Amino acid sequence: MNIRLAQLNPTIGDIRGNTDKVIASIDEAKADGFDLLIFNELITCGYPPMDLLERKDFLEAIYEANNEILTRTHGITIIYGTVKPNPSSVGRKIFNSAIVARDGIEIAQINKTLLPTYDIFDDLRYFEPNNEFQLVDLNGIKFGISICEDIWYNDNEIQYHNYDVNPIEKLCELGAELIVNVSASPYSKTKTESRSHMLCSHSKEFGKSVLYVNQVGANTEIIFDGDSLATDSNGEIIARAPIFEEANLDLFFDGHLKAMHENAVTHQLKKEEQLFKSLVFGLREYLAKTKLTSDVLLGLSGGIDSALVSVIAAEAMGPKHVHAFTMPSEFSSEGSVNDSVQLAKNLGINIDEISIREIYDQFIEKLNPVFEGTDFGVAEENIQSRIRGSILMAISNKFGYMLLNTGNKSEYAVGYCTLYGDMNGGLALLSDVYKTEVYDICRWINDEYYKQEIIPQSIIDKAPSAELRPDQKDSDSLPEYDILDKILFHYIEEQYSREQIVNLGIDEDITDKVIRMVDYNEHKRFQAAPGLRVSSKAFGSGRRWPIVQGWTRQDIKSLT
Repeated sequence: MNIRLAQLNPTIGDIRGNTDKVIASIDEAKADGFDLLIFNELITCGYPPMDLLERKDFLEAIYEANNEILTRTHGITIIYGTVKPNPSSVGRKIFNSAIVARDGIEIAQINKTLLPTYDIFDDLRYFEPNNEFQLVDLNGIKFGISICEDIWYNDNEIQYHNYDVNPIEKLCELGAELIVNVSASPYSKTKTESRSHMLCSHSKEFGKSVLYVNQVGANTEIIFDGDSLATDSNGEIIARAPIFEEANLDLFFDGHLKAMHENAVTHQLKKEEQLFKSLVFGLREYLAKTKLTSDVLLGLSGGIDSALVSVIAAEAMGPKHVHAFTMPSEFSSEGSVNDSVQLAKNLGINIDEISIREIYDQFIEKLNPVFEGTDFGVAEENIQSRIRGSILMAISNKFGYMLLNTGNKSEYAVGYCTLYGDMNGGLALLSDVYKTEVYDICRWINDEYYKQEIIPQSIIDKAPSAELRPDQKDSDSLPEYDILDKILFHYIEEQYSREQIVNLGIDEDITDKVIRMVDYNEHKRFQAAPGLRVSSKAFGSGRRWPIVQGWTRQDIKSLT
């Protein structure tokens, strides 16, 4: 049997466009002589469709797409993920299904068993879980078909839920010869490694080859890397699709699974390269799928974060579509402006200067009667950020460019960012990238990607500063970033308690300060632009933390 795994890039809600992709792939596979073609989870509507699934007209359009796809299956068998109605009068109204079809006939419907309701997932909100298991006989081969979470069972990056049913074990007990998993598994910086480990472990445990087909593409904050692969019955990867692009994986099964073509079996990408490519891919996808604009703008401060965002934007959109502005105040160093200009020149992007000195002075003059008798502080500092944010938004409105936010995860975590100022923007590219990772990626860009000094070394070497007051340094308000990021990683992603973090040898007072800052600034993140998810626990839809809460705020005294 000739088998093709089609790693496609659907757009959520574009049922017509997604269906056309499926049909084109079917026609291509027929022409290439394939017997079986397998697509990813919910290919007809894209994943995750969220509350679109509550719309009757949306579901009807999916069902029409299902019927249309059936008519194109003459001479080939396909397995594809879609939505199917639940005919029962009880339970949720729909199933997350994998349909097996050939010659215009639906041979089997396999429904998803394990419905995740953690982090970014909310499947149980919409779908009825499966509780019956069956094999599908194709050309005399018994296929055990599963959907995404069904194969992860209790082996996720963060174990939120322990399931009492193992769908793959059930299918193997029934005599499955090949395991198929149609998936929409999102990317994180540790996911390619953990996913391949999980698939190889399960394959070896049950002595079965696994055909794993994953969605590729980005939908809002969630990036899907693809990384479709096939294992042999010994748990070895024999074929693997590239990440961050549509691709086919061609295989042959005659009792043993073999790759038809030579395929790379590992993704030997450094962490910095993988993160850079994921962010470039996420930005490109966001603009292409929202169809908001093809041009972006950003403020270049002379700092490391805006430098990295400008490189990502130029890579994703092309230099002519990136518009940069430097907006010096009386506290901006000459070096920051010069570094920004040099960076823009190196990237080939346009840069303009708009001084905010006079505007800032006018603000202060108008506020003097109100601020009289008070010391210069955060309010005056933030006025500069808000002036810059207003200028950038005005340019965005005038020309239709999307403003890119340049804040990183470290700053977002502790509130070292200004609402309605530097938090303005349509997309926060670095909101899931720690400050130390920003530095690592920038060094990699110079040393290994461009192999020349694209980002001026002076930007990398200078002490981080918001430059909102004389001689300001980030370290005036924050721990050094290597310490800060260590605390943040364990508190946010590992969900360590205060005591566990202190037991790592980190100072108690610093730990308390950082945790307090994280929890006190939830209201800022609640109002932030969407950001690209690249970790196992990002700010956004996967982290539901109450603004009003008394657990970590017990030391706040009553205001009354």
